[in-house]
Amino acid sequence: MSVEDEAGAPRLAGGAVADDIGLLLAKLRAAGSLLNNKALAEFGLRERSYSVLRLACSGLEPTQRELADFLALDPSQIVSLIDDLEGRGLVSREQGRTDRRQKIVLATPEGERLHAKAEVAMKECETTQLSLLAPGEVTTLRDLLRKALWG
Repeated sequence: MSVEDEAGAPRLAGGAVADDIGLLLAKLRAAGSLLNNKALAEFGLRERSYSVLRLACSGLEPTQRELADFLALDPSQIVSLIDDLEGRGLVSREQGRTDRRQKIVLATPEGERLHAKAEVAMKECETTQLSLLAPGEVTTLRDLLRKALWG
């Protein structure tokens, strides 16, 4: 049980800690992961497997290497995630359209259906996690995160 201050913030959120962007992002990420994984459990997914499925459904035809780089995961972790999703009939590996040596990861029709359901749950999680922000603030947060990541 955490001790809270008069404003309702945890006691440990005081002082210089409240100015540490890395710690704030880590805390937001950890809280979001718990919420997301709980919601994704009914679909047999976790955040990482959902992320691979989400990208496989994007129409961008990601390669295994691109997935590893984008999600900042070791290639062996990506292979394991894809193996699991492929074993469930949710994604398939196909020869690259521009480079036949590369394998692209595509969602199957079953993967598309499951993703659509899981995406609704993930949007509900996002709404819950960011409920203290006004809609414009959520848009600003999304824009700032994109800018911090990709310029």
